[in-house]
Parts: sequence; C-alpha cells; structure tokens
Amino acid sequence: MSGKRSAGLLLYRVTDTGADVLLGHMGGPFWSGRDAGAWSVPKGEYGPEEQPEAAARREFQEELGLVPPEGPWIPLGDSRQRGGKTVTVWAVEGDLDPAQAVPGTFTMEWPRGSGVLREFPELDRFVWFPLADAVEPLVTGQRVFLERLGRCIGDGHRLSPPSH
Repeated sequence: MSGKRSAGLLLYRVTDTGADVLLGHMGGPFWSGRDAGAWSVPKGEYGPEEQPEAAARREFQEELGLVPPEGPWIPLGDSRQRGGKTVTVWAVEGDLDPAQAVPGTFTMEWPRGSGVLREFPELDRFVWFPLADAVEPLVTGQRVFLERLGRCIGDGHRLSPPSH
C-alpha cells in the first residue's frame, strides 16, 4: 500500500423529510471563517497495521468523543484526494446530538513562526445537513460519498413510521 490512507464513518439518519448526514467543520486557524468546502466526514489516517474499519471507528470516537452507533455499515468505497491521500468511507444509520460531541484536538505553532504552540479542535462543530444540502459545505474530494450514499438509500424518505 503506497501513499497515505484515511478512513471515516459518515453518520446518516432518515427523517420524515428525507436523509440527513452529520458533518464536522474542520478546526484550526486555516478553516475559521470558511464554510464552503470546510466540512468533513469524521475520518483520519491509519497505518498498515490497522484495518480501515477499525480506523474509521477509532477516528469517529476520537473526533466526536462519542461511540459510533451500532448497525450495518454501508461501504461507500474510496476516493483519492487532491493531495494524493486515499480516503475510504462507510455510512451507518443512527442519530446523535451534535451538542454532546467532545472533539479531539491537535497542537500546532500559531501564529506561524511565533514559537507558540496552541491546541485546536480537529473538528470544531458538528451539524446535521439534509443530504442534498451537504454537497457545498463538504470538502470537494469527499462529495462523491454523498452521491454514493444517495444511491444506496434512495431519497431517504421514510415509507412508514419507524418501529421501535
């Protein structure tokens, strides 16, 4: 396996009005103030010793501070990003309150050249987007996953009330 690899888990829920997907806004100074193309599927890099599914589960937990919901995973395949990284994503149906998320953090020198290390959230907020409205905010290289999810679940409208 050559090149960096990343794995993620796209959470979706089906409502009376259609399907929603949970996206995270990328944290840190480069993304503050940006909205279009500044949102991501919770994901992260993994090495050859880790299975991609395990990495997707771990990264979801690290980036949201929440355990991913149980349920069947829908493989959405791979996408090669502009920087050369290959991202593999699965979708799982579930619901959670984004306000409960406790994002993981990273440390970087900011401002650059200052010698000051600061901590930033990897993803600084999480929002449910209607599937059709999630394309513009999502980083370009991940948009294909929305299209693939749509093909798997149709328009995401409930045909009958959910059974509990």
